[in-house]
Amino acid sequence: MKIAFLTAEFPHPKMNAFGGIGTSISNLSKGLVESGHAVSVLVYGQNKDDFFEENGVSFYLIKNVKVKGISKWLTQHKIERLINKLYNEKKIDILEAPDWDGITSGIQPKCPIVVKLHGSDTYFCHLENRPVKIRNRYHESKALQLADGLLSVSRYTAEITKQLFALQRDITVIPNCIDLTKFDADDRNTSEQPDTILYFGTLVRKKGSLELPYIFNEVYRQNNQAKLILVGRDAQDVISGNGSVWEMMQLLFDKDALQNVTYVGSVTYDSIKEYINSATVCVFPTFAEALPVSWIEAMAMNKAIVASDIGWATEIIDHGVNGYLVNPKNHKEYADKISTLLNNSSLRKELGAAARTKAIQKFSIEVVAAQSVAYYQKIAENK
Repeated sequence: MKIAFLTAEFPHPKMNAFGGIGTSISNLSKGLVESGHAVSVLVYGQNKDDFFEENGVSFYLIKNVKVKGISKWLTQHKIERLINKLYNEKKIDILEAPDWDGITSGIQPKCPIVVKLHGSDTYFCHLENRPVKIRNRYHESKALQLADGLLSVSRYTAEITKQLFALQRDITVIPNCIDLTKFDADDRNTSEQPDTILYFGTLVRKKGSLELPYIFNEVYRQNNQAKLILVGRDAQDVISGNGSVWEMMQLLFDKDALQNVTYVGSVTYDSIKEYINSATVCVFPTFAEALPVSWIEAMAMNKAIVASDIGWATEIIDHGVNGYLVNPKNHKEYADKISTLLNNSSLRKELGAAARTKAIQKFSIEVVAAQSVAYYQKIAENK
């Protein structure tokens, strides 16, 4: 098949900042290319219009049209013209776009559109108990209604989205995937640093960043050799308006515990493996996700994980089998699970090995690419 992805982000130096959606599309694209399919990635919100090919993928960079009041409408029509051009030239058969921002709400191309639920603004506002902008909700609702097919990265996200938008349609669940060749476990024992706890992801309230200080304070009281490494970009806090969540976090650590905390900041996607490799335990105390790729990356590298027990979590981790799931608000319980893993190497290896096995069986690019192609073919035939 000839499959196109429409996205506002992608992990490539020629493009602007990226997040989990971009990483997910990048991984799936590789799996599709390796399976013999043609892949095009259309990335809007860029600094200029451009085209290039790399690793078997055709990239189309799209600069947004900026006219006060109608920028989104004009940009959507620019995207629609490009999609139809590629379809007429027989370069694409089907288009997948994320639900975030409802970019396809004003796009009605000749090819079928699949909208994949990575978590819309409406979804995340619901999980964080804050108001959503009426305009965003409108566009996201319309995009879901117009789509020829709906996918979701988790059953939890599908069910919440159906409730929020009163959808009566079927939603097929196909999870995010990772490239296991990038996150292998061959050298996992060569540089593991003792008593090292790793969090990687944006420092933001919804990912539990403001719970981490309280959790680590408890761990430090039990083990003053424990170290916390934070990797990821800083962000503004949506509730307080504070420009730096990291600044907020520092005030919450006990004075002595803070001395054992290292904030690295943003790193390249390729280098995150080094930090995972050196960690003893990985932690993800998040409150709002769809299906986080970071958890799967740590699992693939045989790491013992303590993660949030909310919603989507059980679709990734089986509590006590390949990781631990704890509510991030339960600071003492969360810290106790971390301490247990820091102190028990055989348990860490047992959970880590089981985590790696699940990552291979459920989240590899080969498995997810095959599921995706089967779905695309069904939608294309129905169209």
